[in-house]
Amino acid sequence: MEQTAVFGYVRVSSTDQNEDRQLMAMREKGVQPSGIYIDKQSGKDFDREQYKRMVRMLKKGDLLYILSIDRLGRNYEEIQDQWRILTKEIGADICVIDMPLLDTRNGRDLMGTFIADLVLQILSFVAESERVNIKKRQEQGIAAAKAKGVRFGRPRTRVPTDFPGIVGEWEEKRIPIEEAIRRSGLSQATFYRRLREYRGL
Repeated sequence: MEQTAVFGYVRVSSTDQNEDRQLMAMREKGVQPSGIYIDKQSGKDFDREQYKRMVRMLKKGDLLYILSIDRLGRNYEEIQDQWRILTKEIGADICVIDMPLLDTRNGRDLMGTFIADLVLQILSFVAESERVNIKKRQEQGIAAAKAKGVRFGRPRTRVPTDFPGIVGEWEEKRIPIEEAIRRSGLSQATFYRRLREYRGL
């Protein structure tokens, strides 16, 4: 009989840098380093190289450890879909370390499967709701900051205090445009933009 292989999947993104915590959890479960697959990119794009590589390696009866359910996907539908592929199509077992109820090795009867699927649906919905709420709070925070006058993006390039004088000399043809731009300390595009603002255009 072929021996069951044990895998661990770790994902970190720009907003979640707990790679060490995930790796520690894998080691505590006895997952060998060669069986751990790590993706270091945002969950925004689920086209993750290491995840796909691991899925190709998984066989029926193998065991996959993940720290939390949101490692499987970025939203409710994606998590559900990946769970179905791993457990139903491939026939592998999954153990969600942070949620012992989500361990497909437990309760292989109809009731156990029903409970695991129900818990998965609830947790997937909660994970997506939290993601949506975080995004909403960020948008509200940005809107509130803008209302208070906080500027986002690149800082506005300042014009020199003698900009009107430089423009006057150029308009009177006492200096060429290249000299006016150089003395302003601005790029050509910024010079013309500030010139339009100066003239009220």
